[in-house]
Amino acid sequence: MEANTILKDRKALITGASGGLGAAIAKELASQGCRLFLTGRDRQRLAVTANAVKTIAPSVHEHVADLANVASLEAMAVQVLETIGPIDLLVNCAGIFPVHPLEQCTMEEYDQCLAVNVRAPFYLIRKFAPLMAKRGWGRIVNIGSSSAYAGFRDTAIYCASKHALLGLSRSLSHELKGQRVRVYCLSPGSVQTEMGRHVPGQLFETFLRPDEVAHYLAFIIAFDAELISEEVRLNRMVVQ
Repeated sequence: MEANTILKDRKALITGASGGLGAAIAKELASQGCRLFLTGRDRQRLAVTANAVKTIAPSVHEHVADLANVASLEAMAVQVLETIGPIDLLVNCAGIFPVHPLEQCTMEEYDQCLAVNVRAPFYLIRKFAPLMAKRGWGRIVNIGSSSAYAGFRDTAIYCASKHALLGLSRSLSHELKGQRVRVYCLSPGSVQTEMGRHVPGQLFETFLRPDEVAHYLAFIIAFDAELISEEVRLNRMVVQ
């Protein structure tokens, strides 16, 4: 994909960059000329992502953080501001995917899933959106899921978290657009990642490719006039 000049030298924070989709988004935004701050829980995998994009991104910083932990989340946000300053683009990609029947779900698991999938995006948007508004330009992308629009067995906690993220995105899209901050909820079906391997009863080979999802993300956020794809569902051609 040819670089979009509107994204060149924009400063982007990507959570979940140690995962398959987060890594693909990091590579795509690096190819668009974005300056990156990457965060994830897995130090080794985060380093792999950072090393992969350092040859093409203008600058890359990495920081290990557990977004379920409030102190770790807050420390990461402080590090972003101290390292690269106010950001232009926030991609909330980090997520966890508990798969259990209801009777095996625990309150601890529920709290952790909602903390990572909903509370962390809320905190980061609340932290950085006012700074985007002050600068007159901003993009916030929440990575949703097909589970934001439906319910599936054994994934009650995950589905609840993605429904909540969709509602958050819809509300803040209306609240922030008058401040020139655009909010998107990009909801792919199952993706070929390690998380995707835990999706029950589906054929992994039919899942969406992470790089295609990343291409689509970069495409929709580059529009800078009146058009906005604020809520997008990405589905598979073949479901087996």
